[in-house]
Amino acid sequence: MSRFTRIQVALQMKESGIIPVFYHPDLEVCRSVIKACYEGGLRLFEFTNRGDFAHELFSELNKNAIKEMPEMIMGTGSVVDAGTASLYIQLGSNFIVSPVLKEEIALVCNRRKILWSPGCGSVTEISRAEELGAEVVKIFPAPSVGGPEFVKTVRGPQPWTNIMPTGGVEPTEESLKTWFDAGVYCVGMGSNLITHEIIKNQDWNQLKEKVTALVSLYHKIRK
Repeated sequence: MSRFTRIQVALQMKESGIIPVFYHPDLEVCRSVIKACYEGGLRLFEFTNRGDFAHELFSELNKNAIKEMPEMIMGTGSVVDAGTASLYIQLGSNFIVSPVLKEEIALVCNRRKILWSPGCGSVTEISRAEELGAEVVKIFPAPSVGGPEFVKTVRGPQPWTNIMPTGGVEPTEESLKTWFDAGVYCVGMGSNLITHEIIKNQDWNQLKEKVTALVSLYHKIRK
């Protein structure tokens, strides 16, 4: 059962602004990455469902977060069907992110009042997602969908739409400012933040420092 309501999750998405997106088959690597992000100031983490037994990893990671990082809101990404959504919700996932718009996932999440963020690539898909109760919609891969200009175009006639781009967002002032000036609600960031080099060297202190600087930069931009 989730520890955070979908309202709390949605509000924290805006407060944090940046959601790390990550998967690795090694449990200790995942724990270290989540801890570095938490100590750097982030309070949401999207664990992507990408490998065999990924749900077993998530179960251990979520238990550890509850014990060691009580303010961390753990969610699950790369969910493409209702069964997988149900599985992760049973393991305590606080939000579900999908690369696609699947109405069956909306029904599962809404039944338990879990925040659901579907992947959309058009205004029509975004509108349908909102009809199904999506508070925050994902655009992915963000540059291919249309980048910041797409966000501006959508929010012209639909200023109520909350958009989270994932893919193509870089941990730089120029990139963040461009996206947030366009009107995004928050951004998802994967390998541009949690780089292959950091993982290879297991330099968790570097990741913590990088996240700390990024959080500071986000609040500067949002002022």
